[in-house]
Amino acid sequence: MDIGIPREGRAHEHRVALTPAGVLMLASRGHRVFIESGAGAAAGHADADYEAVGASVAYTRNELFGRGELIVSVSAPEPAEYGLLQEGQTVLAFWALPAAHADDLKALCRREVTAIGFEVVQGEDGRAPALMAMSEIAGSLAVLVGAGLLLNEFGGKGILLTGAPGVPPANTVILGTGVLGQAAARAAVGVGAEVMLLDADIGQLRAAVDRLPRAVPTMVATPHNIQRALAFADLVIASPASRGERAPILVTREMLRRMKPRSVFMDFAIDMGGCAETSRPSYFPEPTYVEEGVIHCCVPNLPTIVARSATQALTNTILPWVLELVDQGVDAALAANPMLRRGTYLRNGRCVMPSLCEMFDLPVDTTGAA
Repeated sequence: MDIGIPREGRAHEHRVALTPAGVLMLASRGHRVFIESGAGAAAGHADADYEAVGASVAYTRNELFGRGELIVSVSAPEPAEYGLLQEGQTVLAFWALPAAHADDLKALCRREVTAIGFEVVQGEDGRAPALMAMSEIAGSLAVLVGAGLLLNEFGGKGILLTGAPGVPPANTVILGTGVLGQAAARAAVGVGAEVMLLDADIGQLRAAVDRLPRAVPTMVATPHNIQRALAFADLVIASPASRGERAPILVTREMLRRMKPRSVFMDFAIDMGGCAETSRPSYFPEPTYVEEGVIHCCVPNLPTIVARSATQALTNTILPWVLELVDQGVDAALAANPMLRRGTYLRNGRCVMPSLCEMFDLPVDTTGAA
């Protein structure tokens, strides 16, 4: 099969879908891999590194999308690029289609492609391995970046996250104890921050606390408790689970108004629409904006700032799926692997994910549904 790996089109996205080692696995099995020139440069992988393992360099975007039967990307193509997609093509990427505009989704359907979303390729237990890999990295980064945003030079209130002898640490509230929230909690506890965990699932809260090196206070994430926690927080890391649906709005504008001035609110559900009324996507080199006196950081692709590590983690996760799709063919791979079926939003332009169809009032194609 012919596989295309594009240079990422999203602004300030530095990752690439596969490392040269991943490409070598594909080439060694007789598949042809085309990589867009410069695709891996920001992650430390030059075109020559890919050529050395058997890939061919495509020097234009039209050539890349024209050659690939399977496109493997980190971010999905932007709506303005849908015209590059070929009928019958399969695109494996972080699609986040529940957060798409209805007109864009309908335009994508007209291209008659198969869209598989990394974020919803998941097992029966709901665990999505690719999303987990990026969430683990994002959770650790959240504490590092959040600590920086509390500094005066970045507009913060001038608080040291870790505290100092005779000086209390910052109050860190983590809303959502999924993979990202747990990674953030481990990092925050590890540096000595004062941590509060909130989640709607008491069992999830209990499990999260059990995994930490020391006990931390917890609250069930009701609107009343969220408001109470935000009122004393210096740093809020919000990552509620959405599992293939638009993120729930948990933080209202009124709650933000009760936060202390120049506190930091980080929304990691922004790629699925955001979990606060005040959230909107932000990007480096200006990753923040201020609403209601609170510093917002809503970067949907935070792992991109450690592009080499994130690319390796992503390759480790998705390469087995790519091998199944190219070795068996898309039809056979989807038939054999229920995880891939669960991650399929569109099959040849037809919506096969019931929750997405319901959200956008589209007919469900039950022949390709999970």
